[in-house]
Amino acid sequence: MRAAFAILLSIASSLINPAQAQTSDKPIRLIVPYPAGGTTDLLARAIAPKMSERLGQTVVIENKAGAGGVIGAQQVAKSAPDGLTLVFVSIASHGIIPALQEPPPYDAVKDFAAITLVANTPNVLMANPDFAAKTVKDLIVMAKQNPGKINFGSTSHGGSPHMSGELLKLMTGIDLTHVPYKGGSPMLIDLMGGQIPIGFDNLPSSMTYIKSGKVKALAVTTAKRWPGAPDIPTMAEAGVPGYEVSAWFGLMAPAGTPQVTIDALNGAAVAALKTPEIERLFYEQGAEPVGNTSQAFQTFLISERDKWDKLARANHIKLN
Repeated sequence: MRAAFAILLSIASSLINPAQAQTSDKPIRLIVPYPAGGTTDLLARAIAPKMSERLGQTVVIENKAGAGGVIGAQQVAKSAPDGLTLVFVSIASHGIIPALQEPPPYDAVKDFAAITLVANTPNVLMANPDFAAKTVKDLIVMAKQNPGKINFGSTSHGGSPHMSGELLKLMTGIDLTHVPYKGGSPMLIDLMGGQIPIGFDNLPSSMTYIKSGKVKALAVTTAKRWPGAPDIPTMAEAGVPGYEVSAWFGLMAPAGTPQVTIDALNGAAVAALKTPEIERLFYEQGAEPVGNTSQAFQTFLISERDKWDKLARANHIKLN
């Protein structure tokens, strides 16, 4: 009887923590496919120690930057599906770039196993305070009366702020002309100076200018209002039903990783995201912690793939 109980206990332990049971002497490599010091890197480094505590294994961050996240993600896609190599993905690496690059560098859904959606952060549509359109509805009316004559700025070609503007065009049938910048700062300078009338940026990096009145926020791109800026309406509230873009971050493993391992990794990540320390740190970085099931994240990834594929085809947007 005792021997049977011991066997059952051993099996239960492996189910609770399969990665530790299989490879307790080896660390887990968490590949961040972006440079150290950026938002993706900071969020990954925040949850890694908490995951280590839960799993009983060291989670080591490795930065493998390049090609908008593609290089590091490709490395993970080709790694053994043993739970020892993970990747901290983003809307760029697993949403937009596979839709815009021909051929795609990988299948963002089939070549990876979803673990959890880690965090969301909104983009924001802003206008110069002197611009005639004071609301999103005003902008839509003006754009329909002046097709192609209203410029919108963004932080880069193919970034989530750019695609936020392209989605607005697609969903409302308006024609805006994109003006890409090399980062948010030069775009905001021109927006404040009146060189461009409207622009999209990540909300956290624009909040100082919004609060000072140097630019006017018309809408955030997420499905719900941002807690740090509750007075800014969502794009859906402002007149574009069904509109949603979030600059998101997630945790994935190579395709073929056993579900029991995925479940253990999911449990460790979700537990980390629920701690007050992590919640506070994420909000300081302008990110909202999520922590959903692997199945829910998989469904979300499919919807993101389909959305950006459709948008890229409809608006004829390519990176190469």
